[in-house]
Amino acid sequence: MLVNADVLAPDREKLSDEELGRRERQRTAALSGIVEYSFAPSGRALLFPLGGELYNYVLAKPATDALSRITHSQGFATDSSISPRGGYVAYVRDQNLYTYDLAKKKEKALTSDGRGPIKNGMAEFVAQEEMDRRTGYWWSPDDTHIAFARVDETPVKITQRFEIAADNVATFAQRYPAAGDANVLVRVGVADVRTGATTWIDLGPETDIYLARVNWLPDGRTIAIQRESRDQRRLDLLFADIATGKTHPVLTETSDSWIELHDELTFLNKAREFVWASSRDGFPHLYLYDYEGRLVRRLTAGDWSVDDFRARAIKAVDEQRRLLYFTATAKSPVERHLYSVSLDTQDPHKMDRITREDGLHSIVMPPDASFYVDTFNSTEQPPQVSVHGPDGALTTYLLENRLDGNHPAAPYLVENSVPEFGTLAAADGQQLHYRLFKPLHFDPKKQYPAIVDVYGGPGAQRVLNSWSGSSFIQILTRAGYVVFQLDNRGTAFRGTAFQSPIHGKLGEIEVADQVSGAHWLGSQAFVDPSRIGVWGWSYGGYMTLMLMFKAPDVFKAGAAGAPVTDWSLYDTHYTERYLKSPKHNSAGYEASSVLPYAKDLQGKLLVLHGMADDNVLFLHSTKLFRRLQDLGKPFEVMVYPGAKHGLVRQHDGRHAYATILRFFNQNLIP
Repeated sequence: MLVNADVLAPDREKLSDEELGRRERQRTAALSGIVEYSFAPSGRALLFPLGGELYNYVLAKPATDALSRITHSQGFATDSSISPRGGYVAYVRDQNLYTYDLAKKKEKALTSDGRGPIKNGMAEFVAQEEMDRRTGYWWSPDDTHIAFARVDETPVKITQRFEIAADNVATFAQRYPAAGDANVLVRVGVADVRTGATTWIDLGPETDIYLARVNWLPDGRTIAIQRESRDQRRLDLLFADIATGKTHPVLTETSDSWIELHDELTFLNKAREFVWASSRDGFPHLYLYDYEGRLVRRLTAGDWSVDDFRARAIKAVDEQRRLLYFTATAKSPVERHLYSVSLDTQDPHKMDRITREDGLHSIVMPPDASFYVDTFNSTEQPPQVSVHGPDGALTTYLLENRLDGNHPAAPYLVENSVPEFGTLAAADGQQLHYRLFKPLHFDPKKQYPAIVDVYGGPGAQRVLNSWSGSSFIQILTRAGYVVFQLDNRGTAFRGTAFQSPIHGKLGEIEVADQVSGAHWLGSQAFVDPSRIGVWGWSYGGYMTLMLMFKAPDVFKAGAAGAPVTDWSLYDTHYTERYLKSPKHNSAGYEASSVLPYAKDLQGKLLVLHGMADDNVLFLHSTKLFRRLQDLGKPFEVMVYPGAKHGLVRQHDGRHAYATILRFFNQNLIP
């Protein structure tokens, strides 16, 4: 142990409002102490935040002298990072961007107007929650400049949001950009770290845009900006000169449905070229471009996706050997593997698979691709961390996690359900992947109650060859349930034709596929078709309501957690991506709401929601409660005072899971 947070900061840390929101976006709000850290480029020091202060730990020094505090209670520092060459630390405090010179031990403010609706160096709400962009500043490779976003929230309507805790009710004036309403205004500046002088970048005349991504070119004098249109059907890659602020378009992506944002932009160091991902042919693939935006060659092709489940797919470029390393679904949509392809390939269908074990491989490689670290798991192997050569040869285990008699999970393995995989055909002929878990002490001659565990929303995938040994699924199977998961059309990593049918209307295609899956499930000899339940959280909660209301003859009981009930209440970037704006698709919003279908509820319904949820506002559930009450429909409710959207990941999760299990036991067990 290098640092003990309980000793360093024995008092319970009080987080700033910005840090609370940031951790909620990262789903780490239930954690405390040291929740993140970053290595210096040298690998010889660590930077970490704790209680609003920043600390630097030099690994080369004796433990008694290794730790130093960078900030000293001037305010709550958040989103800290070490510069690429290790000379500085950057962070945001009181909505302004700061740097700290590690050699001179001197702090410098790069912005000063951050207050009220003005935020510097910070990612706005929808960028953090929906765009996978959790920072608002970017270091130049030579430590001399920082590009940063200046966010003006003035146009966003202020709404009064109530957070109901166990012993009080707090009112928050929140700027929440609901579908169809105004978004923030974003500018991009580039600050000189030494002088503090800022150059503002020309993003074009249209201000109603999204700042999707910012990257530096290797020269340290040019930044690449991804500018997304409000309707999310156009994405422009701009190059900007930081000396003048002038920009020019390099390439443009368009879509008839929506553009999927990604981080697959990699600049080569030895050539004026970059690798870019595009779904222009229906699947995300890699392309090599020059700096003028001319296509050099296509690098990958096929009916599969260049993708990583939770990180960048491009892992490294070995420019010496002209090899690009990436992860993809080429073997199967339910797995991830590491592949390599030549930057000079003449056949984009030709590539080499490096990882061999069936399952999910999450890869980290150094820039020179001299080795890789593989975090691997599968239905038969809990997460395992190993080091390999670039050809895949095992060097050593960092954490073998061997599932033998000495493993902590060994006493419970006999009760674990290992899933069976299969596919079903959707109405349009596309294949839907499913995962089926059978209950403890399974007897094929018996008929069991079944539960459909659903998410069903875009950007997600549930059916994976992954470890599920410590999950709510296992609790359900041990309680005597068959558990079924199906990735319906509209979910991720299957290409445009699979994802786009939901465009313009939610809760129809997804419901049709899940109902088909439930019919198949009920046709199995070991399932009692009169005792099928469904449960899900967030979009899964929305799907649970839609399934209970639209298919009352199929589902006897449903538990809906933090459900969206009316899409006009949800945020701009997510909702308009799939439903367009309410002004241009009012019928689609009405048809996608659960409220018109509530009259058809027949089965038993449980709704769970955190009463301080700032993502899917508690208002979603209260609107549903009122509608069901007006209709005279009986239902059950479990609310969690003070809890936010990531409820089941937090301390209330245990109670929520127990409540769901008890609900199903009361309504599906004879």
